[in-house]
Amino acid sequence: MPELPEVESVRRGLVGHVVERPIESVEVLNPRAVRRHVAGARDLSARLVGASFGVPRRRGKYLWLPLDDGESAMVAHLGMSGQFRAAPAGSPDEPHLRVRWTFRDGADELRFIDQRTFGSVCLEPVAADGVPVGLGGLALDPFEPEYDLQAASRALRRRRTQVKRALLDQTLVSGIGNIYADEALWRVRLHHARPTQRLTAAQARGVLQAASDVMAEALEAGGTSFDDLYVHVNGESGYFERSLHAYGREGQPCDRCGTPIRREAFMNRSSFLCPRCQPQARKSPRSPDRVSAP
Repeated sequence: MPELPEVESVRRGLVGHVVERPIESVEVLNPRAVRRHVAGARDLSARLVGASFGVPRRRGKYLWLPLDDGESAMVAHLGMSGQFRAAPAGSPDEPHLRVRWTFRDGADELRFIDQRTFGSVCLEPVAADGVPVGLGGLALDPFEPEYDLQAASRALRRRRTQVKRALLDQTLVSGIGNIYADEALWRVRLHHARPTQRLTAAQARGVLQAASDVMAEALEAGGTSFDDLYVHVNGESGYFERSLHAYGREGQPCDRCGTPIRREAFMNRSSFLCPRCQPQARKSPRSPDRVSAP
């Protein structure tokens, strides 16, 4: 799933294409793309036609487009391969086009493309703070003004789990995924299985700050693209993959000490680390917390 820098890059791209443009039509080409909208594709289309989107918003890895009624928003779950693309009206359809929005000004369409069909869009009511009600369980992300590093680091140390599991828990800090968790842990020389209750205050602050830093750097590079499943609204790729120190670099020398990077199994996926810089934790907690992802 795209992580915070990739979703923020998409959000920024949408600003120049959808804001305050009355919608002419909504065409759902695959019902799976709107499966979270329980009233169905016809209801979604009827509620959007004639409406306009406000400035797109994001929290962590989740994106939404507020509607001009001030009461609802179109929430987008990008899944593993969901993309928003701006395309000239009447241009050929992409192979995995799922939803199309046209606008009354006749300019570029908005298209939702999703090869693996894990992504979706739906309409949800918004709370008083403008956040869709379905995303109310998400923690603040490091780029929100209200985010408190000290409070987040204290909460991290109170968990009874492994540090990477905690970093991926979207109810602790929103936006950190597998790529940037591995990069943050490499920067502060922590193994992914280090028990959170054994972290010092400095280590807890350090790994959260490292996660913020690496995501900020990735955002400057437009995010991380390993293939064409993640591109910007204009079709361009992100380039942070060239700056990764751990993730996806199995067998390559550590940029710090030269030891080959190791891949270890982790929660049905992989963790990448330097076995010399990030030594194995002595003991893992008996009952790790479950990772929450609304």
